Amino acid sequence: MNIVILVLLIAAEIMLAVIGISRKMIVKDFVKLRVAANIVELVIGLLAVITKQGSLSLRFGGLLALLVVRAVFALIFWFVDHKKTTGKKKSSVILGVVFSIVFFINSIIPAFIFSNYKGLPTSGEYEVKTVNAILKDESRIETFEDDGSCREVPLYFYYPEVEEGEASKEFPLVFFSHGAFGYYQSNTSTYMELASRGYVVVSVEHPYHSFFTKDTDGKVVIVDPEFISNAGRIQNTDEVSDEETFEITKEWMELRLGDMNFAIDEVKRAASENSLNDSWYCKDLSEMSEALALIDVETIGVMGHSLGGAAAVTLGRERDDIDAVIDIDGTMIGEIDGVREGNDLVSEEPYDVPLLVFDNVEHLNERVDVGSSNILYVNNVILKNATTGYATCIMGSGHMNYTDLPLFSPLLAGLLGTGDVDPEACIAKMNEITADFLDYYLKGEGEFAVEETYELPQDKDHG
Repeated sequence: MNIVILVLLIAAEIMLAVIGISRKMIVKDFVKLRVAANIVELVIGLLAVITKQGSLSLRFGGLLALLVVRAVFALIFWFVDHKKTTGKKKSSVILGVVFSIVFFINSIIPAFIFSNYKGLPTSGEYEVKTVNAILKDESRIETFEDDGSCREVPLYFYYPEVEEGEASKEFPLVFFSHGAFGYYQSNTSTYMELASRGYVVVSVEHPYHSFFTKDTDGKVVIVDPEFISNAGRIQNTDEVSDEETFEITKEWMELRLGDMNFAIDEVKRAASENSLNDSWYCKDLSEMSEALALIDVETIGVMGHSLGGAAAVTLGRERDDIDAVIDIDGTMIGEIDGVREGNDLVSEEPYDVPLLVFDNVEHLNERVDVGSSNILYVNNVILKNATTGYATCIMGSGHMNYTDLPLFSPLLAGLLGTGDVDPEACIAKMNEITADFLDYYLKGEGEFAVEETYELPQDKDHG
């Protein structure tokens, strides 16, 4: 449909040029025709927005803004030039059409990148509220900056909206860590589902590991280029030795664990004391106080996607206040203690916190193949030594199918790695399993069992 809209807009411009040139129009007649063409184009843009194809804020917002501006300027030019009887130059007509087509193409690009995703329905009894803050960790210098500033950690809370009579209720606390080049909203459907079922979820953003974020000064902080480069080298080439890989990933984990430990400690303190200290930068103080008042600091889960999942697993081992851990398609690199003669050294200590692991199909096959060949693979070791460990795979899934990105931007998700499973069915099933696991191990409710694999419908775009 996006192609159809673009073709219609281009066709209107070409038709304008053909009529203007073939009839050798004078200026006043051409500007009248230009007004008519721009109004037609604006109507096309409006139809795109009011139908299911449109989204004013993202997909077609830029295009519609351009069409409105063009229509306004066309009316202005008509007012100025409606009496001119000189001939309209062919070159200016052609040039105007070329510029218009270029503007159309640039403005409609978001419509091809993003979808109409509005979020998934939640199954819980609560409506969900949100509030956010940025925490300043004065104990750590921001190593990505050279001004001596401290590390800042943005937190995004998703929590149940309770009635006045339920204000004394307390809910389990769940922390989420996004993947490499991710974003705090990477698994919004998961946060919303959990919050609707009675959890306070805190999505922790990791500046310079996230695609972009903002600091307390309002400055946009983008992902670190060296982080991108190293991740690409480790993932896609053989030029990085095992020893260098260990040192690089060790730095990644130290940053993640520093952020997560600081976030957990500060949220627990603030909730217990019902107060925010100078570490907190928060505009919505009343909403933040409301969220903190709902937290049961004695019941905590941690989870994350990819690199965030690896951090969650290590947190579960290192902290004694973590009651459940979920690793969403992450290699547990934080559990690797070193490298010797090309082999990872992995802790054989028991893993005592209930652990749930999601694998995509490729990772499942790798884990099974490695397990049958006596080659040490960290995820297999941890799961083997877990007192309570579960691993499951949604068949047809790719790495990004365990996030909301395939629903929000199928194009970008495809470039980063998706399978042929229906993306909505996949993330909905993951959210269901996640909530059931946390219900059992954080709330003591219901029963929990998980299958090794799940067969779900295919993505219709994959046939």
